[in-house]
Amino acid sequence: MKKTITVKGVTLGEGAPKICVPMVGKNLEQLKEEAVFLRTVDLDIVEWRVDFFEQVEDLEKVKEALAAIRKILKDIPLIFTFRSAKEGGEKEVNENYYFQLNKEIAKSGLVDIVDVELLTDEHEVKSLIEIAHRNDVYAIVSNHDFDKTPAKEEIIARLRKAQELGADLPKIAVMPRNAVDVLTLLEATNTMFEQYADRPIITMSMAGKGIVSRLAGEIFGSALTFGAAKKASAPGQVPVTELRNILSLINRSL
Repeated sequence: MKKTITVKGVTLGEGAPKICVPMVGKNLEQLKEEAVFLRTVDLDIVEWRVDFFEQVEDLEKVKEALAAIRKILKDIPLIFTFRSAKEGGEKEVNENYYFQLNKEIAKSGLVDIVDVELLTDEHEVKSLIEIAHRNDVYAIVSNHDFDKTPAKEEIIARLRKAQELGADLPKIAVMPRNAVDVLTLLEATNTMFEQYADRPIITMSMAGKGIVSRLAGEIFGSALTFGAAKKASAPGQVPVTELRNILSLINRSL
């Protein structure tokens, strides 16, 4: 039986995929404005994409901003994500700081989930997950390919690897070049869900071609989808209001 994950009353792994909206403010004032706005949006989870934050390399400034965000968002589940440039993010930092940042935030008591990239130091990934779990924080282990869609077997292998490392939520996002690539991602998701996953997984095919993957997660096995409130953090994110309506329609039809 697959585990579900419940964070502040939001359960991943049952029913319709939950909606996550990214925060992409560059400074503290923008982030506070964004957080206030997001309280009015029909979402389930917020992700702070800290790689957009201009002072991300100052750990104390990150903690200060996070405390301000948490104060506003209060009971809304919060994911902390530094997305590296090589995986489509806004900035690159050295790996030592990447793990130091994530470990300190996992200990802070201010976030519910941290995102760690799969294709980094395996020992450090495991160490970060252990620290997160000791502090009652869940871990997404993610992989993003902005150039292509790997073969079905490779997508499954990466998701299984994330699961083996201890991810509570294995995640992969890939770029389709054609409709067949989208089908590859969906088939890989379904196979992972049916045959290997013992916990919720997150998958998506990006850009316009991949939009069906952001909508049909409940059918194929993806537990979380990302929507845009103002500015999208990745290509193909659907506006939240439309996303909720479509997810609900699909859920009622099953």
